[in-house]
Amino acid sequence: MSRQAVRGQHHILRALSQWPTDTIRPDVSFRAILQKRFDQPRLDISEEEQLRQANALYSLLDNRYNRTYPITGSLLQPKSNPTYFADLLKELEEAPNRTFFERFWLRMKGMVRLQ
Repeated sequence: MSRQAVRGQHHILRALSQWPTDTIRPDVSFRAILQKRFDQPRLDISEEEQLRQANALYSLLDNRYNRTYPITGSLLQPKSNPTYFADLLKELEEAPNRTFFERFWLRMKGMVRLQ
């Protein structure tokens, strides 16, 4: 394997080592899946393609697209349900700390809706 291909693979593995863990589903790791893919050197992928993939991973890590295309205003507060995204963020922050019984209770409440 050429030195450039190793360099491309090294950049990808370094980007994956900085990838955050998913607090909602820690047993399903995006990082582990991609590391398994890139641990073995691949000769069918060129160095340029590997560097392009590493650049894509770094851009996601740095929130480059979030800074370039910020979402503001009416997209975050739709008229049909203005608190939807705030409620969603609150729910995602609370989910990892819930006990089994709290998760079970929320599931039952979702199945039976009395109005």
